[in-house]
Amino acid sequence: MLAAIRSAAVIGIDAYDVTVEVDAANGLPQWTVVGLAAGAVRESRERVMAALVNSGFEVPPRRVTVNLAPADTKKEGTAFDLPIALGLLVATGQLGAEHVRDVAAIGELALDGAIRPVRGVLPVARAMSHAAGHESAVTLLVPPGNVPEARLVSDARLAAAATLREAVLALRAGRLSPPDAPPRAAAPRDAGPDLRDVVGQAHAKRALEIAAAGDHGLLLVGPPGAGKTMLARCIPALLPALTEREALEVLAVHSVAGLLAPDQAPAPVRPFRAPHHTISAAGLIGGGPGPRPGEVSLAHLGVLFLDEMLELPRYVLDALRQPLEDGHVVIARAAATVRYPARFTLVGAMNPCPCGHAGDGGARCVCTAADIARYRARLSGPMVDRIDLHVTVSALPVRELAARGTAESSRAVRERVERARARQHGRHARLGDAVTNGRVSGRWLATETPVAPDARELLAAAAERLGLSARGYHRVLRVARTIADLDGEVAIAAPHVAEAIRYRPAAAPGGTAA
Repeated sequence: MLAAIRSAAVIGIDAYDVTVEVDAANGLPQWTVVGLAAGAVRESRERVMAALVNSGFEVPPRRVTVNLAPADTKKEGTAFDLPIALGLLVATGQLGAEHVRDVAAIGELALDGAIRPVRGVLPVARAMSHAAGHESAVTLLVPPGNVPEARLVSDARLAAAATLREAVLALRAGRLSPPDAPPRAAAPRDAGPDLRDVVGQAHAKRALEIAAAGDHGLLLVGPPGAGKTMLARCIPALLPALTEREALEVLAVHSVAGLLAPDQAPAPVRPFRAPHHTISAAGLIGGGPGPRPGEVSLAHLGVLFLDEMLELPRYVLDALRQPLEDGHVVIARAAATVRYPARFTLVGAMNPCPCGHAGDGGARCVCTAADIARYRARLSGPMVDRIDLHVTVSALPVRELAARGTAESSRAVRERVERARARQHGRHARLGDAVTNGRVSGRWLATETPVAPDARELLAAAAERLGLSARGYHRVLRVARTIADLDGEVAIAAPHVAEAIRYRPAAAPGGTAA
């Protein structure tokens, strides 16, 4: 007898329908899985057989063939265990085909029949919800541990079962119902230090505000202990809250990566990723079996902080060029091409020289000019060109550190950031995803945004003096536009351009003009 159960798989952060076909024919006992099944899928035979027996069902000695359609797309993971088991029960007459007609199922089976959580449930729930608008409604049967993330899709029809036997009994009785247990809220994440905890560093704090308001890349340069890491960790508290659509995008990436805790409602906050400088190119950009999302995608709509930035190999840093420009990553493999979103705010921190003490006002630096040039050349000119804000962070005297200041709090700064972003959203609404100044086309800004004549003249003169490339010219214009938005101004004025120019280096760290 032939059975067909609806399921789904994920490519990137998008799900697609998979039909699990199970045929149980007379013949020598044998189990065959076809449809480009990876190792974990082929191993489902052992899990499914043990789960059926331990759940009290019969496993007749038949020749079982499992086909995962479409058969020309590679299938990975353990999410097909549950639909394969249900299909085998239908194929052997232990469950009626009518009971699974409007049901899709995903889940991993334990040997005792328990249904375990799997990755990628949120994209699957989104896909099932969208499909319901074009065809008969489908109930998605998911593991209990995945219910909180699936519930984020408000119009998805969900059901959950803790064990295979419980799922079969509910299907036979026709009483699959939405889970009614409220999800346990995830523990609130630490938003990082508050800006008022940072003593001094007014110039750097202003750069943080501009970076948060316009989604601009930021590079902090200073000696060890100057506060670069603490400043970077203040940025999440300055960013506005995610919209519902943005939250689903962020959580979909984390769901595919398996980073969402089971049995907890995911916290829709902007991510802050700080990988170690020994990370590989595949870990940063994405890759490996699958392939999996990298840190640039896990930081989507949040912050990617690279501490000790120049300790990363140059080829790893240069791999960031395309994501910074395009806002996404395309990972091409022989079997498939996967696209992951990667619109993040890059924040880097580096020392001014190998020993870290160049320019700190003392005589402790022991590096030669050649050593410094070689060290700074690890960051290529094209990469420098893509970072909008370059800020020197100086070490503060100990006496000044002991003084209590009256600095602004992160909340006060965030209010200005939110107002500036609201202006950008209104101005760039028709441009789609490019809603921040850091993402909008520089040419569009140059033609569609009012710029005072003296501001244009100042920008042209600065471009000649600093040797700016066309990209560098437009990036200064973007930063000036953000400063104007923070000031509530419609047109870019000369003071906005003058402040933006302060954040452009006269030459790249490698010694070439930026």
